[in-house]
Amino acid sequence: MMNKVFHVMYDDDDKLMEAARELVGQGIHVNEVFSPFPIHGIDPIIGVKRTRLAIASFMYAMTGMSLAILGMWYFMISDWPMNIGGKPSFSLLENIPSFIPVTFEFSVLCGAHGMAITYFLRNGTLPGMPASNPDPRTTDDKFVMEITTSTNSLDAKKLESAIKKTALLELSIKDVK
Repeated sequence: MMNKVFHVMYDDDDKLMEAARELVGQGIHVNEVFSPFPIHGIDPIIGVKRTRLAIASFMYAMTGMSLAILGMWYFMISDWPMNIGGKPSFSLLENIPSFIPVTFEFSVLCGAHGMAITYFLRNGTLPGMPASNPDPRTTDDKFVMEITTSTNSLDAKKLESAIKKTALLELSIKDVK
């Protein structure tokens, strides 16, 4: 049996939100929404779970903080202690107030870079990768909702008739294996 993929195009984000509410209310699962800008409030409607990117960012920042403290201890205390402005270089705890700005900045640097790289890897949007949007107009001014028969209990004809009841602009149906 061939599965079908429906790409339903809308010309307004409010129409897409209303159609998504209507279809999900009928028990139809929406796989993905493609839009030129983030549509606030669409995630709970189509059932997108909350991301764990913030947890990953916190772990990257803590790694950066640990590396910064370890590096400053090694450079300024252990390897080559220097008397700068009369500050003692006997232990890390005595010098921790002067190390806080560097520690904070390195934590932010590692958190931001780690989060960006994780985001690009997770979404498959690294430079040079092919675009995954079904229609190039979704980067300009159109909104596309993707619905598949493989993730829904309705057959293709019932799914198509339910979709056509919404305020759609264009409907594209493709067969996939």
